[in-house]
Amino acid sequence: MSRKIKSHLTLAMGIVALGPAALQSQSAGSFTMEQVKSYPFPNELTAASSGSRLAWALNERGLRNVWVAEGPTFTARRLTNYTSDDGQELTSISITPDGKYVVYVRGGDHGSNWDESVAVNPTENPAGFKVQVWSVPFSGGEAKALAEGDEPAVSPRGDRVAFTKNHEIWISPIDGSAPAKKFFNVRGNLSDLVWSPDGSRLAFVADRGGHAWIGVFSNDSTPFVWLAPSSGRDYSPRWSPDGRRIAFVRTTGRGGAPDSLLKQRDIPWSIWTADAATGSGAMVWQAPKTPRGSYPQTEGEANLHWAANSRIVFLSDIDGWPHLYSIAETGGTPLLLTPGNYMAEYIHLSPDGRWLVFAGNAGSDSNDVDRRHVVRVPVDRAAPQVMTPGAGLEWTPFVTGDGQWIAFIGATAQRPPVPAVMPLAGGAPKWIGLDRIPSDFPTDRLVVPRKVLFNSSNGLTIHGQLFEKAGGPTKKPAVIFVHGGPPRQMLLGWHYSDYYSNEYAENQRLADMGFVVLSVNYRLGIGYGHEFHHPPKSGTRGASEYLDVKAGAEYLRSRPQVDPARIGIYGGSYGGFLTAMALAKNSDLFAAGVDIHGVHDWTTDAPRPRRIGFEQPPDYDRAIDVAFRSSPVAYVSGWKSPVLLIHGDDDRNVPVDQTVDLVQRLAAAGVPYEEIIIPDDTHHFMRHANSVRVDSAVAEFLGRKLRVGEGRQASTSAR
Repeated sequence: MSRKIKSHLTLAMGIVALGPAALQSQSAGSFTMEQVKSYPFPNELTAASSGSRLAWALNERGLRNVWVAEGPTFTARRLTNYTSDDGQELTSISITPDGKYVVYVRGGDHGSNWDESVAVNPTENPAGFKVQVWSVPFSGGEAKALAEGDEPAVSPRGDRVAFTKNHEIWISPIDGSAPAKKFFNVRGNLSDLVWSPDGSRLAFVADRGGHAWIGVFSNDSTPFVWLAPSSGRDYSPRWSPDGRRIAFVRTTGRGGAPDSLLKQRDIPWSIWTADAATGSGAMVWQAPKTPRGSYPQTEGEANLHWAANSRIVFLSDIDGWPHLYSIAETGGTPLLLTPGNYMAEYIHLSPDGRWLVFAGNAGSDSNDVDRRHVVRVPVDRAAPQVMTPGAGLEWTPFVTGDGQWIAFIGATAQRPPVPAVMPLAGGAPKWIGLDRIPSDFPTDRLVVPRKVLFNSSNGLTIHGQLFEKAGGPTKKPAVIFVHGGPPRQMLLGWHYSDYYSNEYAENQRLADMGFVVLSVNYRLGIGYGHEFHHPPKSGTRGASEYLDVKAGAEYLRSRPQVDPARIGIYGGSYGGFLTAMALAKNSDLFAAGVDIHGVHDWTTDAPRPRRIGFEQPPDYDRAIDVAFRSSPVAYVSGWKSPVLLIHGDDDRNVPVDQTVDLVQRLAAAGVPYEEIIIPDDTHHFMRHANSVRVDSAVAEFLGRKLRVGEGRQASTSAR
């Protein structure tokens, strides 16, 4: 077996190969794992700031390329020609303001917690790979690697691109006509590059450890301007439309006496503006120093924009939901733009600064709380409008530079995601690139999941999506799927994340095999308000979210079509942690499980509270004890059910040592386990071949352990 696809499967009593025959032993169903995972996945959608040009990345069975389209026809056209499933992702796609070039980054793992700009090599290529900034003419032609680097920021003049390299800022001609060079010298880890509207100056963040400042660079002969420097940490520079001022976010600097580790702490923040020429600044708005007023933790965080009509726009949870507000640039009382019980994410400002478009779980249908729709709202009044109502799901909207169209990506419960455009004023969407969906993709054989509600043991209402194929035996095996994050929300259709689109495909395959599948949106997730997202005694402070997973199993046991002795569980990342918790604490409920790169001991990894200096938190010892009792390793003595452990050995979100350690504990306790360790792939299984392998192994293991396809009647006998 070639090393580039080699994994290993270890049993408690020996080692065997997980070969193709084992993967083919799954219950047949009406389609294969390869078919349901053959869908093309678009992401990184963007629009030029003028005209109607669009660009996005498309992953077709691991072949990642940049695609473009232009109005009024919006015919999809492939712009690059990468022909290998080599695990090199495409990110940071942008189009120059004149529409002549597309800029992107190739390589790295930008969903990781660390080393996102470090090259990934899951094909075991001896030459390795680089993380590079590229450009390619929109009209077609040769793509050029401008330099090693990341986080490109294209100048509004369209002639050059700034980017980061080794925490410094570099610059290159957009066409690669001259070598890239370091832009300037300044101390700190540099990031968050934003050009002034006329392209003459560059704002950036200089992180200097406990504090962080925003600087402005003009030219080699002009000193840097620092914006209202303080002991705080400043982020998100946003230029005013006239280029005279910059708005930014300020949080407190690090330090102070150690506080309790077990209590939930507020994260204070404020919005400032400063003169870009002098650095003189003042606070415009300060968030309430309350839990709801804490710095937002959904996608885009503060989502700061300097909009038209002298308004500054931001996101906050101050009314209990992640909502959009705008405030006069001189300060005053913020105006709530998006009232209602829904959240806003993937927020973009129109090129003219007059509109915000975003993805929200808003709409008149009670099921819309578990969907996403495109919403638009003016920046100066509370008049939100759901632009894409219905049973579909739509996300990442942009207004085109000509102000005529909203571009977005959309899907249904059965049709996978594709880009689309619709008139800004409203109307029927025009879908782009439907012909890229393979002819044998099983669209009409996918089930439509339905929303279910059940109560956790402490009375909290939990949302889930139930996947079930019609017909079959009287009593069926069942599986709970637990998402990761934890700030995620699984939906009633294909997901906007490639990771969770993969798991949606897995759930469809399991349902096709004959399982009843329940996807559980446990507390700590998004979509149901601030208190659901920030519950007490969760995570390392008590793992209260496990109560919701257990409640999901009890809900399945109450269903007349489910065999209570054949309920399994699987999940990845935080979902792997909760899978391990389920098997360790409740092998009486869960007959088998698959734990994919889960955390197993909160006291040995990054979340562990550490003493710094002479002082230590007043509840340090208690916090360590609670963290351990919130970990699966604390309950291995009760773990009886078989488990499959899967981990990529270049994981940059959860160290593979979490699984290495658990294997030793399970072996010592006599717990039946199998394992797959994939060399040199990451948390996101960057190679399509590895992703198919992992998902196939999940289905095979659960099918084998839960005896899918046997058609048994209700069983009460011991396993």
